Amino acid sequence: MELLNHVRGYHFMLGVFRNQQKDPYCTACSAFANTMKTARENLAKFEAEHGEALEALTPEFDRMMAETRTGFSMLQGPAAPSGQKKAGNCKLPHGVCFIKASFALIQQI
Repeated sequence: MELLNHVRGYHFMLGVFRNQQKDPYCTACSAFANTMKTARENLAKFEAEHGEALEALTPEFDRMMAETRTGFSMLQGPAAPSGQKKAGNCKLPHGVCFIKASFALIQQI
């Protein structure tokens, strides 16, 4: 079950990235770029460590993993990222970041 939860978690994170790419602050933010880079690296490591088990996924989870893999490869980060909170643009409360909070959630799986 843990393997499936990781697949679901990476798929969830893909959805967060896709959604936040439409946000004018997130798309320019260094937190977005750094978290996306780390998520990609973690996904690649996950696939390398669990390749055999991933081959045995049910069709529905196999499709989810394939969509996640493809989706992450197509994500585009900011060309010149900068901290949007430090710049005074992002008005979320101190310590709150949609991207970082979502990534922290999947790291607990």
